[in-house]
Amino acid sequence: MRPTSPQLLSGLLITMVAAGLAGCGRKSDADANAAVAAPGASAPGKAASVPAQAVGVVKVRLADVPVNVEASGTVTALQSVDVRAQTTSIVSQVLVKDGQTVRKGDLLFRFDDRGDRAAMEKARAQLARDRAAQADLERQLRRAEELRAQNFIAQSAVDTAKANLDAGAALVRSDEAAVQATQVTLGYNELRAPISGRVGIVSVFPGSLVQANATAAPLVNIAQLDPISIAFTVPETQLASLLAATRAGSLDAEALPPPGSPRDAKPVKGRVTVVDNFVDSTTGTIKVKAQFDNKALTMWPGQYLRVRVTLRTLKGATVVPQVAIIMRGNERSVYVVAPDNTAKLVPVQVRQGMGEQVVVEGLEAGQQVVVDGKQNLRPGTPLRIQAAIVRPGAPASAASAASDAASGSAP
Repeated sequence: MRPTSPQLLSGLLITMVAAGLAGCGRKSDADANAAVAAPGASAPGKAASVPAQAVGVVKVRLADVPVNVEASGTVTALQSVDVRAQTTSIVSQVLVKDGQTVRKGDLLFRFDDRGDRAAMEKARAQLARDRAAQADLERQLRRAEELRAQNFIAQSAVDTAKANLDAGAALVRSDEAAVQATQVTLGYNELRAPISGRVGIVSVFPGSLVQANATAAPLVNIAQLDPISIAFTVPETQLASLLAATRAGSLDAEALPPPGSPRDAKPVKGRVTVVDNFVDSTTGTIKVKAQFDNKALTMWPGQYLRVRVTLRTLKGATVVPQVAIIMRGNERSVYVVAPDNTAKLVPVQVRQGMGEQVVVEGLEAGQQVVVDGKQNLRPGTPLRIQAAIVRPGAPASAASAASDAASGSAP
């Protein structure tokens, strides 16, 4: 055997020590990685438990939900009359004040009627004269008939007397008509209220000249304020429901308080009186009128108000908060609490919006739906349940809810 050199033995020893140190390092790294991958694991191969997610829930409830249509409308008086002069004259008396409430037949203005009274007296005098002439012609006819009976005159004389009497009678009737015409003209010198209502601003004063001209400014306007109506338009898509509701009976309507009203202001109750007989093809809407009591004079002609019409009522509808709805494209769903206290994703169909609440199909009364914390859930996630506070919303219009459901947006 050859003797081993000291240098060769030293190299083999160094190589064996380095290999042992590397093996120890790889074992330590593997143990560290296993500890990071499964912290807190009690035994090898056991999966970590998922922590429960805190959520706020509300119960599905049943309610009678009104299907409403809301629209903006303009308050209009049931009757509004511009009072104008029918004769050219001078105003002698103004018997009405600005903003006064009048009744039908109340005297408003009196004009200078001296010329018309003189014309009426002249017509009456003419009538009296022609009546006297008619009486004389009647006597002449009787004498002519007596003489004809005694054969003292010819029949033609009797015929002439009778013709004169007929002409005199016609003249008397003409005079009577002339007297009536002067009485009518004289009546134009007094203007009376044609309707009951509230007077606007009076535009003339004693001594003003008025003319019988249709283009002239009215002397005053009278508007009936109680009851009062609101004219508004609804989309033609609601026409079928609107007509069906009117055929079923009286259709209720509400005039909502205008912006700036006191907090305790309540909607004014009324009813729909007429649906127009055609749809406006340029706007796709139809005109509707509703009538309201206005004893408190809270509504004024020309005012802009919102009107709510109740078309029908959904009996025993399933209602959930709108915030519980999860939207994915055209699909709608909610998370409900499963019997094992985990999250369950349930598809629903939105049928009607009512403010912050919504009517859906696919749920049962008493089920608990998640409204808070649903963004962190997945089906099967354990839940830690607490009650959520959701304030009820005001009813929304059926037109907006229907369009939202059709477009796939939130109701």
